[in-house]
Amino acid sequence: MIQRLLSVFHARNLEFIRDRGTMIFVLILPIAMILGMSFVFGGKERPLFKVGVLTQVVDTKAHPFLSERFVDFVAVKDSSDAVHKVSRHALDLLVDLKQQPVRYWVNPTSPKGYIIEKLLLQSDPMAHREPVSGDAVPYVNWLLPGILGMNLMFSCIFGVGYVVLRYRKNGFLKRLNATPLTAFEFLTAQVMSRLVLTMLVTSLLYIGIATLIRFHSMGNPFLLILLLFMGSLSMIALGLTIAARFASEELVSGLLNLLTWPMMLLSGVWFSLEGSPEWVQWVAKIFPLTHVLDAARAIMLDGAGISAIAPDLLYLAITAVAFLAFGAWSFRWRVE
Repeated sequence: MIQRLLSVFHARNLEFIRDRGTMIFVLILPIAMILGMSFVFGGKERPLFKVGVLTQVVDTKAHPFLSERFVDFVAVKDSSDAVHKVSRHALDLLVDLKQQPVRYWVNPTSPKGYIIEKLLLQSDPMAHREPVSGDAVPYVNWLLPGILGMNLMFSCIFGVGYVVLRYRKNGFLKRLNATPLTAFEFLTAQVMSRLVLTMLVTSLLYIGIATLIRFHSMGNPFLLILLLFMGSLSMIALGLTIAARFASEELVSGLLNLLTWPMMLLSGVWFSLEGSPEWVQWVAKIFPLTHVLDAARAIMLDGAGISAIAPDLLYLAITAVAFLAFGAWSFRWRVE
């Protein structure tokens, strides 16, 4: 008995070690995640206040106020968007240093805005005040699209990835290959099935959670359904690009985690990337989940229309077509 147990134990270890793709992801993925997160979230302690400055690049020598400690000065180009963020307490203050006297926008109901306004007036008593009104968005309301988006991501990517992998490993795809069914037809059926299930489950979750926390979307519900459809399609297609080719469960698991973890951390599920390094925001824009969450929050929290989220919908449509085309091209029925 012991000999048989050790023989199987030894064989499984050799199988794992000889799977080079799996070995790479088991060793490289944790290291890459730690290094990546250290770049994104490491460094000095985070500032207490966030102030928008209407300029291309923040020059600390341009005004004494810009030398204040523990304040994160963020260069902004779109004044209307920045004023809206001040009204929602996403920015504590917005200043325009190019005008004389200096002009600034603050929400009188913001506690942080009250304090940072005092610091500005101490360095420039002649600054002109532009009060803006608006209620702060409760964190739970801001978080709701993130939680639903994260659940959508895992359901789409892992749901398709592991199903196709299981079909390939148990020989089901090999048997289907003997039928008139084409790879395009098989993949289309998988996409449609997962799409219907994901949209149904996400809709039920949204209704249930929104009822519990008494959340009411300000936007058009049909626009949310369109966004849900496009986001689901894009991420299902992304999962297919991995499942279409590989047969190693460990390798597919590593690749799927390599896709989902950066999205979960950098797409704005838990926190906004406002004020983070530009390269981090640029990388985040590559992920479909980022566009889903940006558009969802614009609809649900700000009542945005289709024109406001059209770039996000277009990006999701392009990635869906590209991933589906690549998945269909690289798909294989048999394990070699």
